[in-house]
Amino acid sequence: MKRFLLTLAVLAGMTPAGWAYNDHRGHNLDSLERVVAPWTPDAVDRATEEDLIGLNRAYRDLMLGYEVINGEKAVFYARKAIAISRRKGWTEATGDAARHIGQYYYAREQYDSAMVWFQESLACVERMAGGATSPLRPEGYSETDVDDSRSSLYGAIGNLYNMMDSIPKAMEYYRLAGEIFDKHGWNESNSVLYYNIGETWLEEKDYRQALPAYEKSLEYARMAEDSLLVANALKGLGGLYLEKGRTWKALRCLQEADRYYSLHDDQEFRFRMENLDFLSKVLQEQKRNMAWWLAASLALVLLLVGIILALRKLHRTRKEQAEAAAVMDEALEELRPAPAGTVPHKATLPKLSDRDRQILTLIAQGKTNPQMASALFLSPETIKWYRKKLLAKFDVPTSAALISKAKDLGLV
Repeated sequence: MKRFLLTLAVLAGMTPAGWAYNDHRGHNLDSLERVVAPWTPDAVDRATEEDLIGLNRAYRDLMLGYEVINGEKAVFYARKAIAISRRKGWTEATGDAARHIGQYYYAREQYDSAMVWFQESLACVERMAGGATSPLRPEGYSETDVDDSRSSLYGAIGNLYNMMDSIPKAMEYYRLAGEIFDKHGWNESNSVLYYNIGETWLEEKDYRQALPAYEKSLEYARMAEDSLLVANALKGLGGLYLEKGRTWKALRCLQEADRYYSLHDDQEFRFRMENLDFLSKVLQEQKRNMAWWLAASLALVLLLVGIILALRKLHRTRKEQAEAAAVMDEALEELRPAPAGTVPHKATLPKLSDRDRQILTLIAQGKTNPQMASALFLSPETIKWYRKKLLAKFDVPTSAALISKAKDLGLV
């Protein structure tokens, strides 16, 4: 679903300078309808120029009066106003009523009909630029007047193409509006424009183009010193960072936006609620991320401990294998018969290997088999084998006798 698009600040343009706006809330619309009721088509045909100017103005007041409370009636009186202004060639009045009809259809998502009326309104603006006049503006229209009306319609048509998913066309009209805003230094309007562009690219998941659009919206809002527009731009940036998973950046933007929104409690309630919704999602995402990181860290620690234990066991196993091979070699050497022609003699000292001496020393120190196994990274079975071998080499029956004889021989 398309995100809500801000209305360009200049959409209130195109109000004829000669027609001071009458606040419709001060009118009794029923009374005004009774005033225009006698004006049948025949009566209109016979009316004077002055009467038609007044009637057109009355129709326009009814259009504005009913715009919020009864859209169908507003369109009915807008068409009545257009019937007069077209016939008289009052370009500005025609364009103004056509734009209101376009807004009516836009709000009801009847985009094809809205486009017809917006384009007619834009054509009226171009005629104003070409020198068209009206009884209320016989001197014509200034460049600023024309650009004001033109840019508002560029923005409206851009939004319309946006809702119709014609993004390239939308961007074309947004660009045209932006050029006019830059020309006159209308920073507020440019902030709104680039916010809409950011929302469009965010909807399209094109984060690369959404980011600079939101940043320009914020830049123009700060230049305009409009805190509400600053809040909207920061909200847009926060929503973008949220979708990209950059929750800490999102949190900073959204918190700052909320501070600005707090200055405007009576305005843009919808946008502040959206900002608070983003904040809630950011905090939930950060909570999930922290839980994930804790679980991942714990798993990593357990993995490292497992690896260390496995390496130690592997090291011990390799030492045991090497020790077992040395024991086998020693046993085979002892079992090998003496070379022919040698005369056996009785050795005064047992023949001990380096490992024999290590274990003999530990036995003399009173170490148990498990203690010696742990100290030498050998298995308890290997220690038992060495202990039995030492008893045999010293020809003694017990470990106590072994220690005593080793001391007598000066080996410990």
